[in-house]
Amino acid sequence: MLKIWSLKKEQQQKENADGAAGGKKKKVTAAQLRVQKGKQAGDVSVLFLIFPSTPRTQADETGSCPLPRCVDISELALGKTMKVDFPEADDILNFLLEIKPDEGCYHGGRFTFTFNLSQNYPHEPPKVRCQQKIYHPNIDLEGKVCLNILREDWKPVLNLNAVIVGLQFLFLEPNASDPLNKEAAEDLRSSRENFRRNVRTAMAGGAIRGVAYDRVVFNKV
Repeated sequence: MLKIWSLKKEQQQKENADGAAGGKKKKVTAAQLRVQKGKQAGDVSVLFLIFPSTPRTQADETGSCPLPRCVDISELALGKTMKVDFPEADDILNFLLEIKPDEGCYHGGRFTFTFNLSQNYPHEPPKVRCQQKIYHPNIDLEGKVCLNILREDWKPVLNLNAVIVGLQFLFLEPNASDPLNKEAAEDLRSSRENFRRNVRTAMAGGAIRGVAYDRVVFNKV
């Protein structure tokens, strides 16, 4: 069965320890600061997946894992702008991630991504797709995501949190230098204000250059 609850004491202790240490800090971008906001005490939700205590759901005596359920999905640190849903409670290899940016060009939108973990995870990256057709330089019209750790930079030591943070960062800082949607990237390079207007039009369900986009706005922005 699936149980969800919040654990924040460990994160709070870490934040307090970092604050007490003081000293000169590395300069970070506004988007990096925003990504860290969700990890502040009180804003972190840790998702735990609890399964029946049967031998087949645990690693056996040799240390091997007989089922793909033994994937590195035991913890997902989510900020308050994100949530995870498992359409099938007994299938942890397929789930949905919803991101609702609260600042930037995509503020006020609701974006849903499908995650599919293969039998070879973590030796293969998860397959991630955006369910909506959106106007974004790093997400094509079919929902494919241009994120380096989902391709050549994936390593087995990485986890799902790295992917989630990467997706959140794409909405805060779209990247025009490595695009899947070249027209959106060109807009971003030539005029950020024009790019923002096109993003708002697309989010409202409008069309850009003859291409209709899905309405993803969930509140007034």
